[in-house]
Amino acid sequence: MQTYETERVRLRGWLQADLVPFAAINADPEVTEFLPAAMTRAESDGFVDRIRMQFLERGFGVFAAEEREPGEFMGFVGLNVPSFEAKFTPCVEVGWRLARAHWGKGYATEAAREALRIGFAIHTASPKSFRSRCRRTFARRLSCRSSACDTIPRTTSNIRAYPKVTVFAATSSTA
Repeated sequence: MQTYETERVRLRGWLQADLVPFAAINADPEVTEFLPAAMTRAESDGFVDRIRMQFLERGFGVFAAEEREPGEFMGFVGLNVPSFEAKFTPCVEVGWRLARAHWGKGYATEAAREALRIGFAIHTASPKSFRSRCRRTFARRLSCRSSACDTIPRTTSNIRAYPKVTVFAATSSTA
């Protein structure tokens, strides 16, 4: 798998060495606040297996993300096809999950821009095919525009039941 770099972040394939720190991220209640639950080590490892399969099946997915210097694993950033059904699906979303120590430093924004660039440049997807369930401020940093505000059904089991989820579609200026 190819590696991509920004000024401060490296997006790469998943390594066996990522499993322990990723399990710690997935077990952190603050990181998983908006997920159905924190993950066990086995669930976290299974998630990485599914991520690897998505790359093989689709040619894209969520990359392992690390700081370029000192090369520390931070979590993931990339593109994902949501498994739940909603008014705006099917779609491709920008996703990220970083260890708390890396929050508030702009890493997610920087890496998400690169993930979008990869998606548009390499997979030649149209701008309308990329959508993100991201916070309004994050979306603005990515030059996203609001496309809809949809209610996710409370019966959706793979995400926490939100009263509203704002959906953004990346504009072509992010490519």
